Amino acid sequence: MKERRQYSDELKAEAVKMVTRDGLSHAEVSRRLGIPKGSIGSWVAVLKEDTPAAWPGAPSMTEVLAENARLRKELAHSKMETEILKKATAYFAKESLPGMRS
Repeated sequence: MKERRQYSDELKAEAVKMVTRDGLSHAEVSRRLGIPKGSIGSWVAVLKEDTPAAWPGAPSMTEVLAENARLRKELAHSKMETEILKKATAYFAKESLPGMRS
């Protein structure tokens, strides 16, 4: 009987990224990392199912989406503040120059 190999969570995550982010086929990732194609397919399927129990310590897809939404809102707020500061700086710079007052 063949012994089951254990793979680290980091290796699993890297293999999944190679498929999902880099667009490599399961066969190509299998060849590059020396991991059976079936294992890679299973890991990709687990990611798509959003089962956090399969990836210890990893956030669920719901948590990732919530964090993404929070960060987008924070970024929009920061951009708005930056624009206000730019306009205020321009206004006060104009006011401080002699002969430039309206």
